[in-house]
Amino acid sequence: MDLDISHLRMVCAMAETGSVTRAAARMGMSQPAMSNQLRRVEGIVGGDLFTRSRSGLEPTPLGRQVISRARTVLAELDTLFGDLRPSAAEDAALALGSVHLACVGSIVARVGDALPGREVSLRIEPSSALLGDALARGQLDAALLGIMEGFDVPLRAPVVSRTLVPRFPIFVALSADHPLAGREEIDLVDLKEESWVAPPGADDGSLASLRASCRAAGFEPIVRYEAPSGAACPLVAAGHGIRLVDPSWPPQPGTVVRPLTGEPQVARLVVAWRRDRLGDDDAAALYRGLAAAFVEHADSHPAFGTWWHAHPHVHPLL
Repeated sequence: MDLDISHLRMVCAMAETGSVTRAAARMGMSQPAMSNQLRRVEGIVGGDLFTRSRSGLEPTPLGRQVISRARTVLAELDTLFGDLRPSAAEDAALALGSVHLACVGSIVARVGDALPGREVSLRIEPSSALLGDALARGQLDAALLGIMEGFDVPLRAPVVSRTLVPRFPIFVALSADHPLAGREEIDLVDLKEESWVAPPGADDGSLASLRASCRAAGFEPIVRYEAPSGAACPLVAAGHGIRLVDPSWPPQPGTVVRPLTGEPQVARLVVAWRRDRLGDDDAAALYRGLAAAFVEHADSHPAFGTWWHAHPHVHPLL
């Protein structure tokens, strides 16, 4: 058997989801079929690609090499046919969107550095689905999307995408006075009596993902509040509720941010752009700028910094 593109996508899906089951669901395969394909791929490359840990599948050293090369090949395939339409002028303004991440404070500067001469505007939304719709309607030229594991945001031509960070854990924010605030990490089941702030972007799967994780832990989450990310901080600081957060956010006054044991909430970051607005060179420069912005904040929270440096296979391909 020779390796083909589906095998590369399969290996990347396993790395991104950390699970054979979830990877199989993403690719429309049965779990046994995917396990069989993995064994065949490992036979071809000459070694195990993954080991199992508390948090799921972890790439072996050989696996990290294969994943890195597979992602490179798949990224090249995404741009194989070039622009579908003529690109915008090099000095045209760039209408950029992003979900609410810690790195939004650096995006304009880093993307501006990567695309000198282009004025960058930024629209921040709680929902990747809204950003995807704005791209389809031509209201945005490009966007940084955050997508929960097991979900997707449909993108219509001429919108194309490239994975920036294939997998990262979501943390939980709670009051600094909370009884669990002193723990280094928190078991999801220990939050079963808590009131939750609904995660942003419910229409693109974040709320469904929270409910699914809590149900897997044996309880139904009490979702009591709805608020944009920033507006929820006073509720959390006052002890009225808890919420999921981008792990690179430093704790806000009166709060702490902690990892969840076993990484029950996982997301990925995707760069999407309109091929009729950005050519290959500009899209590559945009990717580098967004990567620089995200990496700049990876150490903002010590626990996430430790995780980030321990998982080099999820770092952006530069």
